[in-house]
Amino acid sequence: MLCCVCKEKPATVHLTEIKNDKMQKVDLCEACAKAKGVNESSFALADLLLGLGASQEIEQSSGGVEVKCPKCGFSHADFKKAGRLGCPECYATFADGLESLLKTMHKGTRHAGKVPEALRSQRDFADRMKTLQKKLEKAIEDENFEQAAILRDEMKKLGGKLPSTTAK
Repeated sequence: MLCCVCKEKPATVHLTEIKNDKMQKVDLCEACAKAKGVNESSFALADLLLGLGASQEIEQSSGGVEVKCPKCGFSHADFKKAGRLGCPECYATFADGLESLLKTMHKGTRHAGKVPEALRSQRDFADRMKTLQKKLEKAIEDENFEQAAILRDEMKKLGGKLPSTTAK
């Protein structure tokens, strides 16, 4: 992709501007970007993608020591520049700083994927039964037999309401 201004050099800076509900993309080479006053070093790409201060959070979690991925050699500086990690091992290497970043971006830090409705209802049922079983065991351990009886009865009620596995 060539620079939109000089139409000679390859574009390395890509900007998107939204004005009056219309999006306009501009692709610039380094020289034209500097001439237009766009300074790449003013923000790290990771900061732009993840919010200001994101890359500093990863840096602070490493205690100021330059951490590199043992598999691909990706460093914090590489993440700051590229805005992404080099390999799956990087997620384990930079885990401390990434966890809080991912929590701000997503619902959680574990990808669950999409689940068919029938399977989801079965999974929810199994999770509910496990939770009740743990509470029942805890109540018996604490000799809280009234609570244990309530939990037992609730498990019996739910036991007869196993979600159907047939697809609709």
